[in-house]
Amino acid sequence: MQAIVNADVRQWAPQVPQERSAELAAHIEAGRVLWLPQLAFALEPGETRFLDERWSNGADKNISLAAAQAPLKGAAGEAVDLDALRAMVARFRAQAVSLIQSLLPDYESHLRVAGTSFRPARVQGRATSWRKDDSRLHVDAFPSRPNQGERILRVFSNVNPAGEPRVWRVGEPFGDVAARFLPKIPSPIPGSAALLRALRITKSRRSRYDHIMLHLHDAMKADLDYQASAPQQRVEFTPGSTWICFSDQTSHAAMSGQHMLEQTLHLPVAGLYDPASSPLRILERMTGRALV
Repeated sequence: MQAIVNADVRQWAPQVPQERSAELAAHIEAGRVLWLPQLAFALEPGETRFLDERWSNGADKNISLAAAQAPLKGAAGEAVDLDALRAMVARFRAQAVSLIQSLLPDYESHLRVAGTSFRPARVQGRATSWRKDDSRLHVDAFPSRPNQGERILRVFSNVNPAGEPRVWRVGEPFGDVAARFLPKIPSPIPGSAALLRALRITKSRRSRYDHIMLHLHDAMKADLDYQASAPQQRVEFTPGSTWICFSDQTSHAAMSGQHMLEQTLHLPVAGLYDPASSPLRILERMTGRALV
């Protein structure tokens, strides 16, 4: 499968013909990464000073903005500087949302805008557990945040000032991942979803879909032979470029790079151009049962 698809987009609110929108949607809904090499997030005067790890508080993985009017989290510095940093992150948030609404207009009425993050830290060399090691191929799934099949759409921009690319590995199609690992996934323990919710370990009910996705995430990362031998493509996302993917479907691993902005959006399966292409529908066809 062609893992990376390039598109000549140079504006954050481009005018795109309907047939082109459908074509781009087909690519990302198949698990491909849509790369926009000419679309840069422009820093305003004075903002280049934020391309430094010293603005991180050292405790959080990222500097983040949960909502448009929310306080900035994960940052350290004087109030006047943090106000300027927050404005930069909020501006990326607005531009990333505008990009998705313009490129993929059928999504607009279904989108739920989630968090925005600025990642000033270097990817390589970060100490972490194997489950949290994002340099291993994986699809996104989160233990405390079940989503019952809702899609995870992400927009990334490399703002590295030194010409350093953001290096990813992109793996095989989701259906192939599922076919490889699904037979090894145990059934959920009866009553476990209700107990996890009652204990507030999860923020909502963990469906069978969420159970499978968590096991896929962990099985991929735990299998070092798979990491080495799985079909995969190395790609360098250059500074001044932007890329988009459904991170719950695209098998990916972040290998190196520093200074990136990322916007997360959520989309129900019914809001897709092709709902049948979603991980939920793929897994339901493979298991022969409803999973939410």
